[in-house]
Amino acid sequence: MLEDVLEELDCPWCSGPRPFEVPPCADGHGEACPERVCTACSGALLLGADPAPSARRQHLAVVA
Repeated sequence: MLEDVLEELDCPWCSGPRPFEVPPCADGHGEACPERVCTACSGALLLGADPAPSARRQHLAVVA
């Protein structure tokens, strides 16, 4: 993890504000990486991105 890049964010898994840090970025973003990792539970957040629409999948019927 990169040192001294902590910011306090609301962690949905810890149910409260926790320090988050920037992980090593394989995409070449460096410290501008949009990913953050909770230092308490290791939950990950993606900042500044709209969630991708989920593709609808057809449901299969179970026939007995």
